[in-house]
Amino acid sequence: MPNFLKTLTDRFFSPGALVIVSLAVLSSLVVILLPVEKPEGIQYWVFSSHHGEARVEDIAEWNRSHPDKPVVMKLMHMAAIERGMLSGFLSGTPLADIIESNHDVYPKAFLGPLDQIGFLDLTDRLHDEGLYEQFNAPSFSTMTSRGRIFGLPKDVHPVLLGYHVDLVEEAGIDVNEIETWEDYFRVMRPLMVDRDGDGRPDRYLLNLSETDTELLLLLMMQNDGVFFDENDVPIFANERNARSLATIITWLTGPDRVAAPVTSGPSGFRQHLDAFVVGNLFPDWVYGDWKINNPAMAGRIRLMPLPAWEPGGRRTSVMGGSNIGINKHSPYVEESWEIAKMLYTSARGAEKIWQTTNILSPVKTLWDEPFYHEPDPFVGGQRAGTLYIEQAPHVPERPSSPYKNTAFGQVSAAAIALRAYAEQNSIYEVDRLIPEALRLLKERESALKRLISRNVFQEGYLDQ
Repeated sequence: MPNFLKTLTDRFFSPGALVIVSLAVLSSLVVILLPVEKPEGIQYWVFSSHHGEARVEDIAEWNRSHPDKPVVMKLMHMAAIERGMLSGFLSGTPLADIIESNHDVYPKAFLGPLDQIGFLDLTDRLHDEGLYEQFNAPSFSTMTSRGRIFGLPKDVHPVLLGYHVDLVEEAGIDVNEIETWEDYFRVMRPLMVDRDGDGRPDRYLLNLSETDTELLLLLMMQNDGVFFDENDVPIFANERNARSLATIITWLTGPDRVAAPVTSGPSGFRQHLDAFVVGNLFPDWVYGDWKINNPAMAGRIRLMPLPAWEPGGRRTSVMGGSNIGINKHSPYVEESWEIAKMLYTSARGAEKIWQTTNILSPVKTLWDEPFYHEPDPFVGGQRAGTLYIEQAPHVPERPSSPYKNTAFGQVSAAAIALRAYAEQNSIYEVDRLIPEALRLLKERESALKRLISRNVFQEGYLDQ
């Protein structure tokens, strides 16, 4: 026993160990005793410089009227906002009063019972003040959990199709004949040419890849794809999603392939200039990005509603999304609510955002503003804002589950596997691919459900 005690003493109470323990205790005491500097004013975190700049004048106006409670806007990387948000909600570390984040980050706050969500529940305020009706209703979906709304949407992100007008006009194609995707590929088919004689087209009709999760889900949501139920339980392994997936794979492979991806960066811009693809899926923000980064395409494209999946179907979809939320533990809850309303219903801010990014405000009362309806030289004088506004009420709702990104990744993995299956077995007909698509989706859905079952909050989470 004495030898055992000596071993313990030598191991745990050696001079080196005692120094380490002493330093740890001392540093902990120093941290505890350090005064915490409380930020002055109402802290407002933003992640977009364009959107932050668009708010400057409105914030200055607020600060002139409320010198004792000024807004302090801080531009941060989205990863920093995510870490700060989750740390603040879960452990009580300092957190902003008002937080802007995107559709990938916001739902992570919904992991747990409703009463544990760190954002202020705005549902009753929106309806009591008549504000809900002023916004585009589907745009609330990314910040809605179990029927309660925890933020205001910053955008709509409707999607249009941009096509090479020079090719279309040269071939004498009338895009008014296009209502469905089947129409689109049939009418545009003459533009798929083999100029070098290698037996393969040198041009495709749509920029798309099964590995591009956002575009894949954009198309599935356009076809009324459902991924979670009202309690955020995954239900994406369904017949409709399987048919959508099978159809998309027939666009991407086989003898009748009509779609191919464009690479990113400068080489991709070159491919667009060379018309490697005829059509591109254009959420409003992607359209704005093209105007900034691919100006040589000015005048060469036109916009039209997306072809529908079936006659009379939805002619748009949605991709992306950002929002604003209020820290419910903020000492400035009421002031933050007034600030959020001011910023997100401001015509001045909406105009600046449209001019710099072509992102459409979700506030319907602003859609008559003249700046949305001016001719745009980039698309040959079309009124791009008008075209996006016409489709805005029809954007599909997006899931807000904290497992959304994981689910979308599983669907993308199923798409990759389905393409491999089609090519290995030379199966390129939609109806013959649907059973395998459904099997793969069920496999991926089961994997996600197993992951969710490990969540210690899951029982309370799903019961609400």
